[in-house]
Amino acid sequence: MKSSFVHKLQPQPMRIQPIPCKSSRPEASKDHSFSSHLEKATSAQTRLTVSKHAGIRMNERKITIEPDMWEQIDAKVNEAKQKGVNDSLVLLKNAALIVSAKNRTVVTVMDRQEAGKQIFTNIDGTIVMD
Repeated sequence: MKSSFVHKLQPQPMRIQPIPCKSSRPEASKDHSFSSHLEKATSAQTRLTVSKHAGIRMNERKITIEPDMWEQIDAKVNEAKQKGVNDSLVLLKNAALIVSAKNRTVVTVMDRQEAGKQIFTNIDGTIVMD
């Protein structure tokens, strides 16, 4: 049988060095309050974004939506999101939009004539803006 030796090491003192802060801003200018973080998070995406696919569809189908209408759509999508809607169909006079309220993104766009012949699935809310 082979004998084994266990070598005991003397305890070594540990030195803990503080980790330097990566920010170059002075300490007094930092705002770490919960309300400031919440405000930054909610204001980061306050406007609807149009996906690449939806933008291409708007160009192909020559659909234009005025800025004031975008603001109204944005407000209604925000209201729908507060009521628990994740994906909605937005019907305008000249267009139909599928909007992800959760991501605040316009997923696709079509004109109303084309929309009249479609079946919309996976939506949990409809916004009619006539």
